[in-house]
Amino acid sequence: MKLNRFFSSIVFVVLSFQAVSVMAQADVINQVKETIQAGSAKELSKYLNQTVDVTLEGTVQSYSKAQAEFVFRDFFKQHPPEEFNIIHQGSSRGGQPFAIGQYKSGAETYRVFMKIKPVNNQQLVHEISFAKE
Repeated sequence: MKLNRFFSSIVFVVLSFQAVSVMAQADVINQVKETIQAGSAKELSKYLNQTVDVTLEGTVQSYSKAQAEFVFRDFFKQHPPEEFNIIHQGSSRGGQPFAIGQYKSGAETYRVFMKIKPVNNQQLVHEISFAKE
Protein backbone atom coordinates (compact mmCIF):
# COMPACT_ATOMS: atom_id res chain seq x y z
CA MET A 1 0.00 0.00 0.00
CA LYS A 2 2.84 2.41 0.85
CA LEU A 3 4.55 1.55 -2.44
CA ASN A 4 1.35 2.33 -4.33
CA ARG A 5 1.08 5.76 -2.65
CA PHE A 6 4.73 6.43 -3.41
CA PHE A 7 4.24 5.73 -7.13
CA SER A 8 1.04 7.76 -7.14
CA SER A 9 2.95 10.69 -5.62
CA ILE A 10 5.69 10.42 -8.22
CA VAL A 11 3.16 10.35 -11.07
CA PHE A 12 1.43 13.40 -9.61
CA VAL A 13 4.69 15.34 -9.34
CA VAL A 14 5.72 14.44 -12.92
CA LEU A 15 2.32 15.43 -14.31
CA SER A 16 2.42 18.68 -12.34
CA PHE A 17 5.82 19.59 -13.83
CA GLN A 18 4.54 18.79 -17.32
CA ALA A 19 1.46 20.96 -16.79
CA VAL A 20 3.60 23.87 -15.58
CA SER A 21 5.91 23.43 -18.58
CA VAL A 22 2.98 23.45 -21.03
CA MET A 23 1.54 26.56 -19.36
CA ALA A 24 4.93 28.33 -19.56
CA GLN A 25 5.21 27.45 -23.27
CA ALA A 26 1.73 28.75 -24.00
CA ASP A 27 2.44 31.88 -21.96
CA VAL A 28 5.65 32.77 -23.83
CA ILE A 29 3.97 32.05 -27.18
CA ASN A 30 1.07 34.35 -26.26
CA GLN A 31 3.48 37.07 -25.11
CA VAL A 32 5.50 36.79 -28.31
CA LYS A 33 2.26 36.90 -30.30
CA GLU A 34 1.26 40.17 -28.62
CA THR A 35 4.66 41.79 -29.24
CA ILE A 36 4.61 40.79 -32.92
CA GLN A 37 1.04 42.09 -33.30
CA ALA A 38 2.21 45.39 -31.83
CA GLY A 39 5.31 45.44 -34.04
CA SER A 40 7.48 45.99 -30.97
CA ALA A 41 11.00 44.72 -31.53
CA LYS A 42 12.01 45.96 -28.07
CA GLU A 43 9.31 43.89 -26.35
CA LEU A 44 10.00 40.91 -28.62
CA SER A 45 13.67 40.93 -27.60
CA LYS A 46 12.63 40.19 -23.99
CA TYR A 47 11.56 36.72 -25.13
CA LEU A 48 14.62 35.94 -27.26
CA ASN A 49 17.48 33.68 -26.24
CA GLN A 50 20.92 35.33 -25.92
CA THR A 51 21.64 34.01 -29.42
CA VAL A 52 18.76 33.54 -31.84
CA ASP A 53 18.59 32.16 -35.38
CA VAL A 54 16.53 34.54 -37.52
CA THR A 55 15.25 33.85 -41.03
CA LEU A 56 13.77 36.79 -42.87
CA GLU A 57 12.60 36.29 -46.44
CA GLY A 58 15.01 33.42 -47.05
CA THR A 59 18.10 34.88 -45.37
CA VAL A 60 19.23 32.89 -42.33
CA GLN A 61 21.45 34.59 -39.75
CA SER A 62 22.41 33.99 -36.14
CA TYR A 63 22.19 37.17 -34.04
CA SER A 64 22.73 38.24 -30.48
CA LYS A 65 19.57 39.33 -28.69
CA ALA A 66 20.52 43.01 -29.18
CA GLN A 67 21.27 42.58 -32.88
CA ALA A 68 18.00 40.70 -33.40
CA GLU A 69 16.11 43.61 -31.83
CA PHE A 70 17.50 45.97 -34.51
CA VAL A 71 16.77 43.47 -37.28
CA PHE A 72 13.14 43.11 -36.16
CA ARG A 73 12.76 46.86 -35.68
CA ASP A 74 13.74 47.34 -39.34
CA PHE A 75 11.49 44.47 -40.46
CA PHE A 76 8.48 45.88 -38.60
CA LYS A 77 9.15 49.35 -40.09
CA GLN A 78 9.28 47.95 -43.63
CA HIS A 79 6.40 45.52 -43.05
CA PRO A 80 4.12 46.98 -40.35
CA PRO A 81 1.87 44.36 -38.77
CA GLU A 82 -1.81 44.40 -39.62
CA GLU A 83 -2.57 41.00 -38.18
CA PHE A 84 -0.72 38.12 -36.53
CA ASN A 85 -2.29 34.84 -35.46
CA ILE A 86 -0.90 31.60 -34.08
CA ILE A 87 -2.17 28.79 -36.31
CA HIS A 88 -0.59 25.82 -34.54
CA GLN A 89 1.58 25.12 -31.53
CA GLY A 90 3.01 21.95 -30.11
CA SER A 91 6.21 20.07 -29.36
CA SER A 92 8.59 18.13 -31.57
CA ARG A 93 9.23 14.43 -30.96
CA GLY A 94 12.22 15.51 -28.89
CA GLY A 95 9.97 17.70 -26.77
CA GLN A 96 11.04 21.10 -28.13
CA PRO A 97 8.08 23.51 -28.18
CA PHE A 98 7.24 25.37 -31.38
CA ALA A 99 4.57 27.61 -32.84
CA ILE A 100 3.47 28.44 -36.37
CA GLY A 101 1.71 31.69 -37.17
CA GLN A 102 0.58 33.93 -39.98
CA TYR A 103 1.76 37.55 -40.19
CA LYS A 104 -0.01 40.00 -42.50
CA SER A 105 1.39 43.33 -43.62
CA GLY A 106 -0.35 45.13 -46.45
CA ALA A 107 -0.66 42.73 -49.37
CA GLU A 108 2.10 40.50 -47.97
CA THR A 109 1.56 37.40 -45.87
CA TYR A 110 4.32 35.60 -44.00
CA ARG A 111 4.44 32.18 -42.39
CA VAL A 112 6.10 32.55 -38.99
CA PHE A 113 7.79 29.62 -37.33
CA MET A 114 9.41 29.78 -33.91
CA LYS A 115 11.15 27.26 -31.69
CA ILE A 116 11.11 27.70 -27.95
CA LYS A 117 13.94 26.52 -25.71
CA PRO A 118 14.04 26.35 -21.92
CA VAL A 119 16.96 28.41 -20.57
CA ASN A 120 17.51 28.92 -16.82
CA ASN A 121 13.87 28.08 -15.99
CA GLN A 122 12.61 30.45 -18.71
CA GLN A 123 11.04 29.62 -22.06
CA LEU A 124 12.82 31.68 -24.73
CA VAL A 125 12.64 31.90 -28.52
CA HIS A 126 15.67 30.10 -29.92
CA GLU A 127 14.75 30.32 -33.59
CA ILE A 128 12.26 32.46 -35.53
CA SER A 129 11.49 32.58 -39.22
CA PHE A 130 9.36 34.90 -41.38
CA ALA A 131 8.84 33.37 -44.85
CA LYS A 132 6.65 34.93 -47.55
CA GLU A 133 3.70 32.78 -48.53
